[in-house]
Amino acid sequence: MRKPDLVNAIADQADLTKDEAGKALNALIDVITKALKEEDTVSLVGFGTFLQRSRAARTGKNPQTGEAIQIAASNTVAFKPGKALKDAVND
Repeated sequence: MRKPDLVNAIADQADLTKDEAGKALNALIDVITKALKEEDTVSLVGFGTFLQRSRAARTGKNPQTGEAIQIAASNTVAFKPGKALKDAVND
């Protein structure tokens, strides 16, 4: 499912116009992004938790030359599904 499909599904289920559903989805994405940027977690009970994780610097290998390279430390986003989501997917 792509973003336009998601907007259509939200509009149908919440009885909103597609424009309103698109604005609501964009607002949700913006709020989650801002919270993660500020190293906060976003928990949606029953659905899951979005959180920021740090990756340490490490030594990697260039697959073309086999030469060792340094990979810088970075932050990434993780999602831990909630119990209700896990149960729904496994039914």
